[in-house]
Amino acid sequence: MVDSRPLSIAAYRRLWLASLVTSVGGPFSLIAVPTLLFTLTGSSAYIGLSAVVAFVTLVVSALWGGAFADVVDRRRMLLATNAGLALTYALFWLHGVLGIGSITLLMVLVGIQGLSFGANMTTMGAAIPRIVSIELLPAANSLGSLVRQTGTIVGPLLAGVLIPLVGLNALFLFDTLALSMVLWAVYRLPSIRPTSPVVLRPTVGQLLDGFRYLFAQRVLVAVLAVDLSAMAFGMPIALFPELAERTFDGPRGGGFALGALYAAYPVGVFAMGLLSGTFTRASRHGALMASAAMAWGLAVVGFGLSPRLWLACAFLVVGGGVNLMLSTFRNAITQSHTDDALRGRIQGSLTVVLVGGPLLANVLHGTAGAALGTTWAICGGGVLVVAAVMVILVAVPDLWSTPHNPRPRAAAVLVQSRGLERPTTPCVSEIASGRSRERRRCTCAPHWRTLEPASTGTTSL
Repeated sequence: MVDSRPLSIAAYRRLWLASLVTSVGGPFSLIAVPTLLFTLTGSSAYIGLSAVVAFVTLVVSALWGGAFADVVDRRRMLLATNAGLALTYALFWLHGVLGIGSITLLMVLVGIQGLSFGANMTTMGAAIPRIVSIELLPAANSLGSLVRQTGTIVGPLLAGVLIPLVGLNALFLFDTLALSMVLWAVYRLPSIRPTSPVVLRPTVGQLLDGFRYLFAQRVLVAVLAVDLSAMAFGMPIALFPELAERTFDGPRGGGFALGALYAAYPVGVFAMGLLSGTFTRASRHGALMASAAMAWGLAVVGFGLSPRLWLACAFLVVGGGVNLMLSTFRNAITQSHTDDALRGRIQGSLTVVLVGGPLLANVLHGTAGAALGTTWAICGGGVLVVAAVMVILVAVPDLWSTPHNPRPRAAAVLVQSRGLERPTTPCVSEIASGRSRERRRCTCAPHWRTLEPASTGTTSL
């Protein structure tokens, strides 16, 4: 039932297989860094400080990384950012091996990690539409979410097994080795150069151009607003410890109830990822995204009213499933409705929303939970999600009828800049998926590299 069509494209398949390894190893550093800071200082305040450093650097790098991704070869950008992450984890490992114990150095490394990760997220989001065709974007995004959620489930469990055996510091070395696979996959990609006239470096004006473009596209603004509303109003993770102890009678400090609450949501995402073939071929992306957001709000209300742990977990599983649909179509819409020359900057804005939304949710739910109680805070948040989505649909009715293929202008610009004829035959991705046995020339944006003359030394996807 998994929609595996994008895996027929060799470049995407290599990236996906490499990300399968890093998704499992990725949570290692998320566990190791806070644990290391607490071990060295005995204070959770430094963990909070590291979170602030990571957030600020990630936001800055997401915005500026997106601007760079629009004017440089995205393949080289991915090589640089993944190499930065690998070097950072290697330095974390070396810090432990040498027994330095410097909090200042650890904070610097956390900042470098945030810079590399933010730019990497943004560039990857801008590069995927150049690797797969527009009609395959929902399937590609769903496969990516499936891999990430697999990592959130398997990664912490594997870390719990490895730490007693090899020690905390070895987790950083495993992350470094895992990223070497990503570097190999990115190295094998063809060049993903800008489709617009090349600018030597991004400027503040170009960054602002991205925001102006975003706010001029009502559908894109609506997509971000729906996503932010769903996360900020509907993500009650901050209240899980209180619910586990006081509502579901778990032990003080955590226990099975707390673990079940944290595990239920990613289980739902993973399960829906296995059923991606049931929805990724749909054409009404906007309607499906808005419906998934409202379903998430209703699942949150059910979660808040649940008197039993099993029922609460069931609603979280459902919520995780519909949230996978929401994120799948959110990414597909933002990628397909944006000119390629601006995709990096738009993906940068989306990355800020993705990072800032859960943090805002923790603030809102923590405050509302303390003032109103957990039931009112959670149920109120779910109702606000549904209400906010309905208001957005009234304000931007075009979102409901948003198609899967808006024919972005970037493809037309690319055809003109390359002096190629308009396509009259199936594109390479269609041929790879078995719709045609004969390789034909194609000028669609994702596959322009396969069409350049042999004298340029380019590599086929």
